[in-house]
Amino acid sequence: MTIDLGLDSHLTILGLLLVFAIAHSGLAALRPKGEKLIGPRLYRVLFALVSLPLAVILIVYFFNHRYDGLQLWQLQGLPAVKPVVWILSAISFLFLYPATFNLLEIAAVQKPQVHLYETGIIRITRHPQMVGQVIWCIAHTLWIGTSFTLVTSIGLVLHHLFGVWHGDRRLQARFGESFETIKSRTSIFPFLAILQKRQTLDLLEFLRPSYLGVAIFTGVLWKIHPILMRATGSIDW
Repeated sequence: MTIDLGLDSHLTILGLLLVFAIAHSGLAALRPKGEKLIGPRLYRVLFALVSLPLAVILIVYFFNHRYDGLQLWQLQGLPAVKPVVWILSAISFLFLYPATFNLLEIAAVQKPQVHLYETGIIRITRHPQMVGQVIWCIAHTLWIGTSFTLVTSIGLVLHHLFGVWHGDRRLQARFGESFETIKSRTSIFPFLAILQKRQTLDLLEFLRPSYLGVAIFTGVLWKIHPILMRATGSIDW
C-alpha cells in the first residue's frame, strides 16, 4: 500500500513561486532602465501584464491543491480558530495594501513614481507587504494545516524576505542619503522603531479612504470566499 503525499504539487507550487519571484523582482530591478526606454506608464502596464497573470495562476493552483500532502494538524473544529484566522487575514490586508500606495499610479492613470514614505503604516514597519504576507501565511497555514500549505507559506515568506533586501537596495540606489535618513527612523520588524523611540505612531494618519476600502474589501471577500473556492475548483489545474 502506498500513500500519495502529493509531492508533485509541492514542487509545482515552488516552481511557480520561483517564476513569479524572478519576474516580479526582475522587472522591479529593471524599472529605471525600462522607464527610460518606454516610459513610466507603459512600463507599469508591462509590469502588470506579466505579474498579474502569474499571480492568478499561483492563487488558483494554491486554492485547488491546498489540502495536498500530509495533514500536519487539524484545528478547524476548534471554535476560536476560525475568527482568529479571519482577524489575522484582515490585519494582513491592512499591511499588504497600505494607504501609502497611490492607486492612480498603480493603474498608470497618473505617472508612476517611486516614493519615499514615513507616514501611516510605514511608521510601524518599513516593509508592510512582507509583514502582511507573513501574517497571511500564519493564518492560512494554521487553518489548513497541510504540508502543501506549509511549503507554499515558506516559499512566499522567503520571497518577501528577499524583497526586503531588494527593495531597500533599490531605494538606496535611487535616493541615497534621503533613504538612509528614513531607514534610521523606521524598522523592518513591526513597532520596533516605535519601541526604540526612533519613531512615533500617529493614529490619525490611518483615517484615510484607502483603509476604509481595505475594510470593505475584507468584508466582501468574507462573503464571496465560498464562491471563489467553487470557481477555482472548476479549473483543472
